[in-house]
Amino acid sequence: MSDQNMMEREEIHSKVMRAGRRTYFFDVRATRAGDYYLTITESKKFTNDDGSFHYKKHKIYLYKEDFSEFKENLDEMIDFIINEKGEEVISERHQKDYKREETESTEVTKEEPNASSFTDIEFDDI
Repeated sequence: MSDQNMMEREEIHSKVMRAGRRTYFFDVRATRAGDYYLTITESKKFTNDDGSFHYKKHKIYLYKEDFSEFKENLDEMIDFIINEKGEEVISERHQKDYKREETESTEVTKEEPNASSFTDIEFDDI
């Protein structure tokens, strides 16, 4: 039996979440010993120049012994983001009047190089 058939046969329960160009798949699967684990797959659609498209997939395997700590960390990170930035989505894609904040620390000035900015190095020095 092929690996693909084994993976399909081991699938116990699934849920799909669509989010724009991304789709998330939550799949409960069975180990060879009959225990369950979770796979989370992110699938993102990309369009080629010729109009055709392809998907890139990233997968996380999460086993029962890691559920509690994973959930704690996920909840902590979600709470941090909501507490710091609220639930409103802030992005160019979601808001037509979005303007990126310009700060002094993000400004980059490009200076033209001059003769004093170079060091004379001989190949023998390398």
